Parts: sequence; C-alpha cells; structure tokens
Amino acid sequence: MLKDIILALSYAAIPLLIAIIVLHASAKKVPVYEVFTQGAKQGFVVGVKIIPYLVAMLVAVGMFRASGAIELMAEWFAPVLAAIGMPADLIPLAVVRSLSGSGSLGILGEIATANGGNAYVTKLAAVMTGSSETTFYVLALYFGSVGVTKFRHALAAGIIADIIGIFVALFIGNLVFG
Repeated sequence: MLKDIILALSYAAIPLLIAIIVLHASAKKVPVYEVFTQGAKQGFVVGVKIIPYLVAMLVAVGMFRASGAIELMAEWFAPVLAAIGMPADLIPLAVVRSLSGSGSLGILGEIATANGGNAYVTKLAAVMTGSSETTFYVLALYFGSVGVTKFRHALAAGIIADIIGIFVALFIGNLVFG
C-alpha cells in the first residue's frame, strides 16, 4: 500500500510542480516564456564563471577515487555501519555523495550492475543518493563562484545534513523495501 502511494506521488510530482509554477506565474501576469529565457541566459553566464571551480572539484574527486582512499575508508567503517544495518557496498556511495553528484551516480551504477536493479542494496543506494547533498561540491563550486571564502556554519550544517540523510535513507529503505 505504502509503495503504491509513493510510486503514484513520484510519477505526479514533477509534472504537477511545473504546472503549478506556470499557472501561478500566469495568474500573476508574469510573461513566463520571456522570464524563462532571461533566466537561461543568466544561467549560461554563471556556467561559464564556474568552469574553473568545476574542473578543480572533478579533478580532486577523480584523484580521491583513483587513490583507493574510498575503499580504505570502507574497510575501516564496515563493522560499525553493519551494526546499524548499512550494507558495506553503500560505504563508498556515502563518502562520495558529499563530494560529487556524478561520482556518486557512477557508484550507484556500479552497485546496480553488481547486484541488479531490483536488489535491496540497489534500492537503498538510490534512496541514499536522493537523500543527501553534494556538500563539498556546493561549497567549492557555488560559494567559490560568487567569492565566498568564509563558509561559517555551512560546512558543519551540510555534513550533519548528509549524515542525517544517510540515516533517514536507511530507515525509509528498510520501511519500504525491507
């Protein structure tokens, strides 16, 4: 029953959100298409500005993965996380997710290839991917592109949110798929 409700909501969420935004903007007499194209032009300018930060972050994540540090961390934390019901296959995903969205999607793909699309660990990995943010990526890329050098509490808040996201993903995954 819960699975059916979640599935129905997931199919309807984005189309409903787009429709609500367009209808609300139209009701407010906002020229939707013109505002959209202006935003797209501004997005292109921002995209060009963030290229150096993006390249630096992607190189750092690539070096982190290639060095074998993720596998080493997985070995260290596996016994502790097994006690809370987190499969060892998810440890690299939990580590990389806060660094890189594309890197974490690559790990999610590896988990799905190794275990199959309907495996519990694959579904749990998908929920985990959607339950956390690319904290270090956001700090490096977006803060760097606008010149913010003092993160203040953003780093701590982001890491805490990522950890909470992992635990919530485990809870929801066990509730829905377990």
